[in-house]
Amino acid sequence: MNDPRYGDYLALDSILNAQHPRSSDPNELLFIIQHQTSELWMKLALHELRAARDAIRADDLPPAFKMLARVSRIMEQLVHAWSVLATMTPSEYSSIRPYLGSSSGFQSWQYREIEFVLGNKAPAMLKPHEHTAIHPALQSALEAPSLYDEAIRLLARRGLALDAALTERNLTQPHQANA
Repeated sequence: MNDPRYGDYLALDSILNAQHPRSSDPNELLFIIQHQTSELWMKLALHELRAARDAIRADDLPPAFKMLARVSRIMEQLVHAWSVLATMTPSEYSSIRPYLGSSSGFQSWQYREIEFVLGNKAPAMLKPHEHTAIHPALQSALEAPSLYDEAIRLLARRGLALDAALTERNLTQPHQANA
């Protein structure tokens, strides 16, 4: 095994050269970096959420709790990061908006997968991704048990009397509140 240098280990050349503003407006770099770092945090959140779901499925709760605590901190980071973007005024944003074209944060497939992993299942939310390479993976995430589903299954395995409709439901649909 070689001994990588800091920049090599973190692939800093790739990361620091991944910003390609389309305008000369200095605020565009802020906008790009804000969204890129959000996507990196979401990547980590997904990694932790999937692992927590797997740990719950395996009845291994201590690591699941640790992973979920980490996800909570990641979400705090995401929320606080928006305060940096809030330093951009509406008129400053308006000057870069034409360069964004039809792109929108709504198109973030990682955000969508986080929703699915957490149990906010809505098949219609696949539509913005239907002609993309990520669509099959998102379809799988929609069809997979959510973290909530696995928690319910854990309760059933531990003897809690639950309605079979909870444990044998269509996983692509949102949970329904009790009447």
